[in-house]
Amino acid sequence: MSKATTWAAIVALAMGATLWAVGPAQADGFQSQSSFQPAPQSGGQFAPVGPARTGAQTAAIPSFSSAVPSTSIVRPDYVIGPDDTIAIDVFGVPALSGTVQVDSEGQVLLPLLGEVPAAGRSVGQLSRQLATAYGSSYVRDPKVTVSVKESASQKVTVDGAVLQPGIYPITTRTTLMQAIALAKGPDPKLASDKVAIFRTVGSQRSEAVFDLGDIRDGKSTDPQVQPNDVVVVDTSGVRRFLQDISPVAPFAALGAVF
Repeated sequence: MSKATTWAAIVALAMGATLWAVGPAQADGFQSQSSFQPAPQSGGQFAPVGPARTGAQTAAIPSFSSAVPSTSIVRPDYVIGPDDTIAIDVFGVPALSGTVQVDSEGQVLLPLLGEVPAAGRSVGQLSRQLATAYGSSYVRDPKVTVSVKESASQKVTVDGAVLQPGIYPITTRTTLMQAIALAKGPDPKLASDKVAIFRTVGSQRSEAVFDLGDIRDGKSTDPQVQPNDVVVVDTSGVRRFLQDISPVAPFAALGAVF
């Protein structure tokens, strides 16, 4: 056997160790129709490995903005929602790694897999789901990591007498105290213990006032905040306004659990 033949065989085995064979129908059906953009590669493009067919054309590979996902901006139990931007890293396969935005129906379009439901799953659950999907036909023992680069679906606004007012991503179990901590805590020079939560459900807007001192002392339960809540920590300029808001009661009509 010639040296050229030997090297060709070694290369073929190395490729097969990473990727499973992709059938002709799958290769023909894979189209670049999503916002998923694989990182540019030096040394050729990722292509399905399989027997050559006369007249068959390799589908275009989507371009990708980043091969390595950035550190997730949310906690591990964060639940992905519509319009979130997520980063996917398939270890050792840069063409399958990168960023993609969840559409309004909670789906993402991924290379080889097509439409994949993402909304309603934690980053860990989606990681396992994609590992199973890629491992079943395309990648041998894939290591998949999903992280959130931008949260658009589950946010809370924290305003008033806090050190860093702003809009922050939350999880399904974020409490009022945790939400305030995201804003670096109450401003010690301005804040009182009174905090209002404003919540809109459908067309109905409601509000309630809580006492941070009572929550710290264990006299009151630390309530959970919901996506799109507005949290306002009382200052001297709004104290009279907060005194006119009924404490806790209005949320009871919305079925809120604290």
